[in-house]
Amino acid sequence: MQVISIDSADDERIADYRDLTDVALRRVLEPEGGLYIAESAKVIARAVRAGHRPRSVLAQEKWLDDVRGVLGDDADVPVYLVSSEVAEGITGYVVHRGALAAMHRPALPSIAEAVADARRIVVLEDIVDHTNVGAIFRGAAALGAGAVLVSPRCADPLYRRSVRVSMGTVFQVPWTRLPEWGEARGILHDLGFELAALALSEDAVALDEFAASAPYRVALLLGAEGDGLSRRALAAADRVVTIPMAGGVDSLNVAAAAAVAMWELRVR
Repeated sequence: MQVISIDSADDERIADYRDLTDVALRRVLEPEGGLYIAESAKVIARAVRAGHRPRSVLAQEKWLDDVRGVLGDDADVPVYLVSSEVAEGITGYVVHRGALAAMHRPALPSIAEAVADARRIVVLEDIVDHTNVGAIFRGAAALGAGAVLVSPRCADPLYRRSVRVSMGTVFQVPWTRLPEWGEARGILHDLGFELAALALSEDAVALDEFAASAPYRVALLLGAEGDGLSRRALAAADRVVTIPMAGGVDSLNVAAAAAVAMWELRVR
């Protein structure tokens, strides 16, 4: 490996990692600059296995062997070696997992490519919390959803927190972005999906009842925290489905609701 010692948080060679706690700067560095940040050797390894290319790695001494296990003898990727103090000065927080990688953002597949092998997919409309997005991806990987589609205003699955919470499953589950509902509904119908909106409604069908006779391909629609699905999403849906609840509770956290629905709709 190409290991380069860095002694100052101001070194321009590690500019990709600087000020990660600043949301506005992350937006510039990651989506617009074509980069995202992967944290921990395990997550970096999953990204590399998925075909993503690291631009560089930032690591502390005791994690070098883990990084070497991921990169092997690849001399094209610089590994910047820093102390814990310098790492904290660069990122603004304690880097507990020892390694960060600035990864080149891959081109997104078409919708047809993303869902090609899927019978159950999850559609996320305007979910803005990166933790929820990451948790939904982790649930999708664990519970057999074949793909995740995200709306134009949904939080970025490749943000550092989303990647970390997902335990790297954002690299495992195919995903891409949808256009607005006026176009997205027709695309999903042409691909054979019935759109099931998870929401509260007088005409909603209980989840277990819907699952008992679910169509061959189902797109499960999940809405933003608090407001739920938009009126356009509900109008695009073929069915409205609800999770029966007890104890006077009328809703779950969106990631928990997604997990319950994916389990009930799993392909048997």
